[in-house]
Amino acid sequence: MAEKSKKTESLTVEALESKLVDLKKEQMNQRFQLAAGQMPKTHVLRKTRREIARVKTKLNATKK
Repeated sequence: MAEKSKKTESLTVEALESKLVDLKKEQMNQRFQLAAGQMPKTHVLRKTRREIARVKTKLNATKK
């Protein structure tokens, strides 16, 4: 788990916000694929959701 947080640790606030937007778009596309039955690896949804949570946590920690 420490390895995953290292990726977001060195990013600036602007970079974190742009990463959050990208992850939200990716999540939306994954939901569309799931509804259409085109997503063979459904575990990717969970990974994306958790990465969004990590970025949001880091953003909130830097704002305080």
